Amino acid sequence: MTVILGAGISGISASYHLNKKDIQNIIFEQDNDWGGLCGNFEIDGFRFDKAVHLSFSDNEYVKDLFSKSCDCFIHEPIAYNYYNGSWLKHPAQNNLMPLSLDEKIDIITDFVQNANDKANLKNYEQWLKAQYGNYFSENFAMVYTKKYWTLEAKDLSTTWVGNRMYTPNLKEVLKGAFENNTPNTYYASQMRYPKKGGYKSFLNFMRENCDIKFNKKVIQIDSLNKIVYFNDNTIYNYDNLISSIPLPEYKNLITNMPLHIKEACDRLKYTSIALVSFGFNRADIAKYLWFYIYDEEILASRCYSPSIKSNENAPNGCSSLQFEIYFSKDKPLNLTTQELINHIIKKSKQMNIFDIKDIVVQDCRILKYGNVIFYHKMENDRKVILDYLESLNIKTIGRFGKWEYLWSDQSLLSGIL
Repeated sequence: MTVILGAGISGISASYHLNKKDIQNIIFEQDNDWGGLCGNFEIDGFRFDKAVHLSFSDNEYVKDLFSKSCDCFIHEPIAYNYYNGSWLKHPAQNNLMPLSLDEKIDIITDFVQNANDKANLKNYEQWLKAQYGNYFSENFAMVYTKKYWTLEAKDLSTTWVGNRMYTPNLKEVLKGAFENNTPNTYYASQMRYPKKGGYKSFLNFMRENCDIKFNKKVIQIDSLNKIVYFNDNTIYNYDNLISSIPLPEYKNLITNMPLHIKEACDRLKYTSIALVSFGFNRADIAKYLWFYIYDEEILASRCYSPSIKSNENAPNGCSSLQFEIYFSKDKPLNLTTQELINHIIKKSKQMNIFDIKDIVVQDCRILKYGNVIFYHKMENDRKVILDYLESLNIKTIGRFGKWEYLWSDQSLLSGIL
């Protein structure tokens, strides 16, 4: 029997593809529902995904699996940015029109003078300044970096960037500084989202024949005798083990783990997320599909609207927003959930987004694992752990099992073994 630990998108994918090969398998999930980070929750007719999820995969195999699962809406990926009282089209670096003349001059002058030297870049701060110049980097990107990644830009590597950050040329910067009608330069041409059931509905086709046991939290793995122990005092023997468990967790799960492996687990850094969600008694609260927040004194890094993604995510005549606040052991969050809710309400009123009288649902919950942090030499620590798990014949899958910045389609593909 093949045992799969975790019923997120990678675990569901692993089970589906094993079933196609007629290989017997079973999934054990610590929560009471499947979906993992692709899951959702409902409050009084409002549905909220666990953070922003929109599919922009160009992988035909993944798109086919998703299309077999549900019908979907197609959104144009137009996002916005909030910065010091102004709303800028995303990406901000080539949509400077709303800013004051003086600030636009400072940004463009610095872009021309400093956004040149792209050789010998040693960290993310240097990468930002080489792309956008010092002024924009220091006042926009580096501030956002600390909010989203919880580390200073100089403490991050550049191995994760890829095509996630758009680098405009001078003509694009100038055009966006003097007119609003700029082309969409987001890295995807369209965003897809299920018409019903939230993002996890994209997994319905793969989920159909999966055997999932819920409320089964792993407390120990005996790789020598091939036994998994659970917190309900049950055990399960396996022939093969596939796991999406986050790498730092193994230091408490595997018996007789060598000290240097435990130390590598301890060094891994990751963000956690406080999700602050609101349902409103008006349909016109949510203006944008999603937006980013640069202001340092506003804890939230970004916000999206579930009701714009699908009108089925909110009751008729209502709308919804969900804010994401990131924290980590390097940047702890020392507020209660109610204090976080109150903070977002106060700041949203200042941003002219909504008022407390508009709210009919409010919620705050914590996701322990949000994203992998790419500190310098993280890949060395990751390799030490993955090589050790491979030696124990534990196959890892998913964002936190592979410990990579995987989008949902990439996480799905990681489950094909």
